[in-house]
Amino acid sequence: MSAPLQNDSFLRACLRQPTEHTPVWLMRQAGRYLPEYRATRAKAGSFMGLATNRDYATEVTLQPLERYPLDAAILFSDILTVPDAMGLGLSFAIGEGPKFEKVVRDEAAVAALEVPDMNKLRYVFDAVSSIRKALNGRVPLIGFSGSPWTLACYMVEGGGSDDYRQVKSLMYARPDLMHRILQVNADAVAAYLNAQIEAGAQAVMLFDSWGGVLADGMFQRFSLDYSRRVLAQLKTEHEGQRIPRILFTKGGGLWLDEIADAGADVVGLDWTVNLGRARAQLGHKVALQGNLDPNVLFAPPDAVREQVRAVLDSFGAPGPDSGHIFNLGHGISQHTPPESVTALVDEVHAYSRLLRQRRGG
Repeated sequence: MSAPLQNDSFLRACLRQPTEHTPVWLMRQAGRYLPEYRATRAKAGSFMGLATNRDYATEVTLQPLERYPLDAAILFSDILTVPDAMGLGLSFAIGEGPKFEKVVRDEAAVAALEVPDMNKLRYVFDAVSSIRKALNGRVPLIGFSGSPWTLACYMVEGGGSDDYRQVKSLMYARPDLMHRILQVNADAVAAYLNAQIEAGAQAVMLFDSWGGVLADGMFQRFSLDYSRRVLAQLKTEHEGQRIPRILFTKGGGLWLDEIADAGADVVGLDWTVNLGRARAQLGHKVALQGNLDPNVLFAPPDAVREQVRAVLDSFGAPGPDSGHIFNLGHGISQHTPPESVTALVDEVHAYSRLLRQRRGG
């Protein structure tokens, strides 16, 4: 039996229940901006050496929690574990992004794709169980995956891209092949997230990091429909506990209503979205997560605190049927000074408590 949660503010906010303060966690909170992370990665020898080793993955997941009073932990892994398990051969060169040995661009490559055997991802589930045990009820653990569209971008391009030329060319020229890739990806991601839930993840997040590069109409058909297909297959309960689902589309501000109807409990927002307007638009449907510009963290601590207050003021005090999880509008930069994160987390907790006192709740 798992240890009881000592701090469930994150899960409560996801489900739009009252909390004493606004919970906060950060995308990429375990990462290169922390010297202790860099030391562990050096021991592991490579990024994948870190991600595929249960003990190292546990160690780096917990590092930010030793430094900051964050309200949730997120599994240390990569969004590309699923296509790697499909046999595409993932590698990371130092100072470069991910690369795939095989690309998926023609009929034969698309026909060969299938939902991978989840045993190939056992290292991820082992890490989830190990992290959950090590947390010992301190805060909840978030599991995650890349969205079907975001995974497809990497699979077709063979790595990151500036212009998405290959994946968009395939989408416009052969939509049938694109849909087939996305169907396989969606079913693989759903199986992957459900296995993370069974291993101990208490919430799951879908990162649609590249949804915002699509044209209106194409976003709905090639990204959102497949995120919806994932969300429809996910366990909503495990061991008697609700498992909240978070959907984050970078650049998705144009489509908030549609994203909120996709089946997630929480919609993540990037920094281009006005949080107050998003709350007025969606607050009775979903909780909101976000949305400080990560580059604020390069300003002095007083400026960080001021911008944190601006985000909290924009949302306002949570009321019945609304919830807010404080986060960045995208992942933390590797160049961020760790003391900026101290200012951020402290200010979120202190100022959100003050807002609740002022509003009498």
